Amino acid sequence: MKRQCIKVSKKKGEAVRRMLLELEILDNSVKIGADEIFLYLPLTREPAPEELESFPENVELTKFDFKRQEKKPVPEDLLGFSPAYEVIGDIALLEDPDLDTQKALKIANAILRTQPNIKTVLKPLTPVIGEFRVREFEIVAGEPRTETIHREYGCRYKVDLARAYFTPRLSTERSRILAWIKEGDTVVDMFAGVGPYSVLIAKSKKPSKVLAIDKNPDAVRYLRENITLNSVKNIEAIEGDAREEAKKFAGTADHVIMNLPHNAFEFLDSAVLLTKPGGIIHYYGITPEDDLFESSIELIRMAAEKAGRKIKVLEKRVVRSYAPYQYNICIEARVI
Repeated sequence: MKRQCIKVSKKKGEAVRRMLLELEILDNSVKIGADEIFLYLPLTREPAPEELESFPENVELTKFDFKRQEKKPVPEDLLGFSPAYEVIGDIALLEDPDLDTQKALKIANAILRTQPNIKTVLKPLTPVIGEFRVREFEIVAGEPRTETIHREYGCRYKVDLARAYFTPRLSTERSRILAWIKEGDTVVDMFAGVGPYSVLIAKSKKPSKVLAIDKNPDAVRYLRENITLNSVKNIEAIEGDAREEAKKFAGTADHVIMNLPHNAFEFLDSAVLLTKPGGIIHYYGITPEDDLFESSIELIRMAAEKAGRKIKVLEKRVVRSYAPYQYNICIEARVI
């Protein structure tokens, strides 16, 4: 079957294969192709331009007729249904908090038997709660831990899920933000967590500086570990309240990232204060289906007017469905 792939000389093949694994875009459903000179590495999606820049020279995007891999068993084969779970590093997180103990254990055992990369299965006991946006978990099966290393777009993030919030569901959104950042920009990540926005931006786009702020001391500890883990030097990790830190860095930001969708509106005055003339606020919210953007845009406009400034909305988009009739949205607004 014809699939999009990367064509690379055999000498460079292993290095490129590892890069594709890091990016999580190597298609394992078919066998890697080869001829006398080249390897053909199948892709689950086309690499973004900034991802391609990191590959060796003479790597080519093309198509190749691949042979199918033998189908590996999946949890559905053992259970008779597809369980809902997300994978963070080598931890599987069951998505249904109402599963009874027996059913949760049955699903967990099926995951561990069929997914050798998974070492621990967790079930959430609470939603995201509290000032530090964390959840409580039950270890259903596997190794008794909540710490892992998650790989995404060539970056590695060490995180303890019980101490700092992290979701892989925003990986595409984090990659999208890169297109807005230019070399030499100053970026303020107001609610940085363990650094999935900050580290990716610092590693990929050569900003002048990334100021990564979070109030959760555990999140900042992991953020600092992740800065070292990814060998990035142009990030300043700051433990503190974003409102107070904004006063220290007023008027310095080309970009302000506000990824705190339930409460970001409470920090809009500080975001405007941070933004230099012409800078952009990347505002995230949770909004109802019948008012996706307008109320949020009005909140941004009011915060700007309070500071004697104006906004121009550059883009508005739905990031993902969050709950019935509720959506996680993003608005890009230039502050003039």
